[in-house]
Amino acid sequence: MMAIEVEGLRKSFGKVQALRGIDLAVPQGSVCALLGPNGAGKTTAVRVLATLTRPDDGTALVAGHDVVREPGKVRRVIGLAGQHAAVDDDLTGRENLLILGLMQHLGRRRAKARAAELLERFGLADAGGRLVKTWSGGMQRRLDLIASLIVTPAVLFLDEPTTGLDPRSRSEIWSAVRSLAAEGTTVLLSTQYLEEADRLAGQIVIIDAGLVTAQGSPDDLKNALGSRVDVVLTDDAAGGGALTKAETVLRGITGSQPLVDKEARRLTAAISAGAITLPELVRRLDAAGVEAEDVSVRRPTLDEVFLSETETGTEAAA
Repeated sequence: MMAIEVEGLRKSFGKVQALRGIDLAVPQGSVCALLGPNGAGKTTAVRVLATLTRPDDGTALVAGHDVVREPGKVRRVIGLAGQHAAVDDDLTGRENLLILGLMQHLGRRRAKARAAELLERFGLADAGGRLVKTWSGGMQRRLDLIASLIVTPAVLFLDEPTTGLDPRSRSEIWSAVRSLAAEGTTVLLSTQYLEEADRLAGQIVIIDAGLVTAQGSPDDLKNALGSRVDVVLTDDAAGGGALTKAETVLRGITGSQPLVDKEARRLTAAISAGAITLPELVRRLDAAGVEAEDVSVRRPTLDEVFLSETETGTEAAA
């Protein structure tokens, strides 16, 4: 079952085409990460799915409800934590959650109980009676996430949930997201942290210039890009034709010209996954008389996948 289904989604702002026909399918109870450079269309996609922006064309279903024809039903089953905190700094954490619970028609008793439950669960119970403006940035971000969970959503949208947080606070948010997905909530997050997407998401969607350029699991995307072969020659081997010999070996393995950094004595080449093992590569270099200081065959990182799938090559952001 798909919690989010998108086909041919388009949205323009004047002459700017923010979304140019994206397709997306996110299974229930999973975490999907949206990656892309500045202006790629990630935040616009989230806003359309959360019914904050009306699309120009295409269809989008969230929990089976059409975002254009049934926006009220969509809003009843989603949670949203945007880039900027939506809580009131001049209220306590407990008061913020109580008011939100009353707005969700929980009634005072249920709203109070739910606020206490969430504060305890996310490690904020001791600070619940203090004004939010006295809280740390990480605590405020966690409260903002909690605010979207007053009524447990079927689908939770997170727009850069850990931007600006220290590593400990970021780890706490990650734990919360994992717990929510394990309990059945579908999470769609846009993030500027590639490590965050790699560690949290079972599905990654890369958007560039309003189009989906790649999607799949982190492993699938890395495997599709292939492996990397790196060879660093010793100081003694850097001259005397050793670079040329090493180039010949790598060309024979990969079928393409490797990148050569003469100053660093390093050769790098892309290769299909499983094409050669590290021992075999070392044997071929030895047979060619190449003395290497370091030899490695490695999978690409998500950073390398991102750079290969985006035109600008800038860091992921909204």
